Amino acid sequence: MPTRTARTAWNGTLQDGAGQVELSSSGAGTFEVSFPKRAADDADGTTSPEELIAAAHTSCYAMQLSALIAEAGGTPQSLEVTADVTLGPDDPGFKLTGIALTVRGEVDGLDADGFAAAAQAAKQTCPVSKALTGVPITLDAALVT
Repeated sequence: MPTRTARTAWNGTLQDGAGQVELSSSGAGTFEVSFPKRAADDADGTTSPEELIAAAHTSCYAMQLSALIAEAGGTPQSLEVTADVTLGPDDPGFKLTGIALTVRGEVDGLDADGFAAAAQAAKQTCPVSKALTGVPITLDAALVT
């Protein structure tokens, strides 16, 4: 399996500095980061580690869930996954205090209970969920008709 790489170049102090996160392996882009914007309600065009974790988690979870739906005899037509990753205080510093996953799916061949079982199994088995076991992860999963 491949290794993927990202790179951050940072200049300055935590409060006054800023950086750029580069998605090096894919070349998909370079994104601005700063702590004041990370801690603000309005990100103002910058990303954050929490947003990048949310992106990684939702994409990994969607892939895992689509595989588990197929294993259970269903066919995923569409999955919409969101993740809200929360940063909070810690002593010292900060920590991730929770991740709220929400998934809505259009699936042929599975009822609500079957979908819920696959969704819960995906939460337990997606590699990003496994990497984040130190953070409480909640799941809200439902079929849409």
